[in-house]
Amino acid sequence: MTLMARIQWGTVAVLACAALLYAGDKKDRPKQAGPQEVDSGSFGVFVRGQRVVTEAFSVQQDNGISVVKSQLKETGGSASSGQRSELQMTDSGELVRYEWSDGSGSLVVTPNNEFLLEKITTAASSKPAEQPFLMPSTSAILDNNFFIHREVLAWRYLKTNCSSESGEFRCKKDPGEYGVLVPQDRTSMRVRLELVGREKVTIRGTERELLRLNLLGESFSWALWVDDKDQFKLMRVLIADANTEVVRD
Repeated sequence: MTLMARIQWGTVAVLACAALLYAGDKKDRPKQAGPQEVDSGSFGVFVRGQRVVTEAFSVQQDNGISVVKSQLKETGGSASSGQRSELQMTDSGELVRYEWSDGSGSLVVTPNNEFLLEKITTAASSKPAEQPFLMPSTSAILDNNFFIHREVLAWRYLKTNCSSESGEFRCKKDPGEYGVLVPQDRTSMRVRLELVGREKVTIRGTERELLRLNLLGESFSWALWVDDKDQFKLMRVLIADANTEVVRD
């Protein structure tokens, strides 16, 4: 198969891709003393060049459970009124629990045998509504407005399609297809990730060489750029059809 990229594969990069979703045999890994931070920071969301939302996020791993937290703050608004989410997964990428709230409503997604069960609570009803999805617990969560979920999916793709050979990280061109759940929309879909290769992009006035991936769905096409020299962190997202750009602060 054609090799799409050759990337230096260091210990920190292994942590970013493997510790979150596909960690190896626990007996071969040293015990962690408390939560281990994989990534943290914020994304600025710009529509037609104007910043409209800031997403603050953190990714941690502790005792075999990875926790991805995110909070949205509208420009000029308070953080307390924004959306919040928390995604919990096992080392093997299986969903433990997903929670979302926005001050007026909330939802929770948990595995239930061969289903994912979503419970939705609104201000108008004290009893949660339930909606099951016939999806395995390894399905990805890609909820609305949380770009850190896209980073997690990119790590999953890179770990599946790339391997370490003689100290180099080699990636195949093959696209990856994933079943995903969008809890706020109460819907599921299939998406595809494909590796394009290195590109020079300008971020906040500085030109950088990053690794590009395309995230494709039935009705959307997004471009994602990750930094293969810094833990494969998501640095930029371009949603051309919506005149929207997302940039790591």
